[in-house]
Amino acid sequence: MNYENLLFELEEGIAIVTVNRPKALNALTVATVGELLAVFQRVKDDPHVRGVILTGAGEKAFVAGADIGEIHNLDGLGGARFALNGQEMTNHIQHLGKPVVAAVNGFALGGGCELAMACHVRFAAENARFGQPEVNLGVIPGYGGTQRLARLVGLGRALELCLTGDMVDAPEAYRLGLVNKVYPAAELIPKSKEFLKKVISKGPQAVAYVLHACNRGVEMGLGDALRLEAHLFGLVCATEDMKEGTQAFLEKRPAQFKGK
Repeated sequence: MNYENLLFELEEGIAIVTVNRPKALNALTVATVGELLAVFQRVKDDPHVRGVILTGAGEKAFVAGADIGEIHNLDGLGGARFALNGQEMTNHIQHLGKPVVAAVNGFALGGGCELAMACHVRFAAENARFGQPEVNLGVIPGYGGTQRLARLVGLGRALELCLTGDMVDAPEAYRLGLVNKVYPAAELIPKSKEFLKKVISKGPQAVAYVLHACNRGVEMGLGDALRLEAHLFGLVCATEDMKEGTQAFLEKRPAQFKGK
């Protein structure tokens, strides 16, 4: 399948999705959001894809925000639809059931920061910059920024960034807990691949259940979240992969998982 605004590669079970609008700093148009939703629907259903790297084309930007021209023409009803459209895409990434790494290779602002936060792990190049500058335009984050940022860095820090529109560099984003690692630009994709290769060597169903337990559980009270964890633990105990993984441990050999 060909995309107008994305590049798609698949190697050794890892899909690399690249937002490919470098002349516009990979800004998100409505069409690009639609293509992102479509490509992640595709990888969700593709058994050959075990994990995803999401990045931006060029050396300056991951995604530098939304298309301001499109926002300028919105009215109240159109604005709500615009936000819900973007949230559908970011929610699909978060609940993909397969690990997604944001390889942030430059500016991740506005919708770009929200896109990165929807991914399960964020690795940043040393030149990366993060921010939610929407208040500078008289609007607010609409693709989940007010919610995911607070969950990642805490309410006080999230409010500071959303209310001021200030950017933070990669080391500060790491200190805040917004990114997991910071790498030299040349190492960003190789390190992302290395991480995913490690993850996809594990039991596929166990990985999916970890993602589900963490993503859903953080939105619940502790009691409900623990019951969810116990339920998922029971489901995974009924799989062939659990028997293989535990048997391999007892026999001191590498496990051969089949996703069953």
